[in-house]
Amino acid sequence: MAKDSPIQFKGTTLKIIQTQLRTTDHAALHQALTELTGNSPDFFENELAVLDFSQAQALPESADWAGIVNLLRQSGLNAVATCGLPDDLATSAAAAGLPVVGIDALGRQRAKIEEAPKAPPVVAPEPAPPPLAAAAPEPAPRTIILDKPLRSGQRFYAKGCDLIVTAMVSAGAEVIADGNIHVYAPLRGRALAGASGDKAARIFTTSLEAELLSIAGLYRTFEAGVPAELLRQPATISLIEDGLSIVPLALR
Repeated sequence: MAKDSPIQFKGTTLKIIQTQLRTTDHAALHQALTELTGNSPDFFENELAVLDFSQAQALPESADWAGIVNLLRQSGLNAVATCGLPDDLATSAAAAGLPVVGIDALGRQRAKIEEAPKAPPVVAPEPAPPPLAAAAPEPAPRTIILDKPLRSGQRFYAKGCDLIVTAMVSAGAEVIADGNIHVYAPLRGRALAGASGDKAARIFTTSLEAELLSIAGLYRTFEAGVPAELLRQPATISLIEDGLSIVPLALR
């Protein structure tokens, strides 16, 4: 393709949120978003989302897709596609500008990269001297340590590993990790562990004062503040069948 062509295609990496919806009912979704985001217009900061209906038990024959898209956009979340819909709803969603993607589309490329076998090392024949070995790539970190305070409006993402924070996470700040999150300081902003879907991930903090906690996409907000028995106390947050479990953490 000529360099001066009016259209060109290039690969890119985008952060897309897989948003699980169990209904297309506008009123139910509005109430759930109100409880989650507090009607904050920049809660998701204009991030992209695939609407995943694979966990929905029963869906109607039609849906107000324009209304759903507009509702999510009011919280800063931009819907770009759907998955897990029956054929009729998938057709109407596509007609409304929400094309259908496969349920495994978001994680397919990453899985192929991780599962690709490593090539065996090349051994030079005797008696010729062996060639210079190429430097082995450094392994991906299992843990990232953040030792500077995170101010309001700042975000830190530990991709593919755990995150240890040794300084305060201010109100309005956000820490995200695909693994566990440890905050050895006041946690006053948002903490999202298991961001890639790890339901076994946990959040640990020595002083719980959070605005929002999330594990594997399941959120709990604290518009009225953290419960008095947990406020400013060491705590651990894990995922249980009915939601998030938040229990005091004994420091020894």
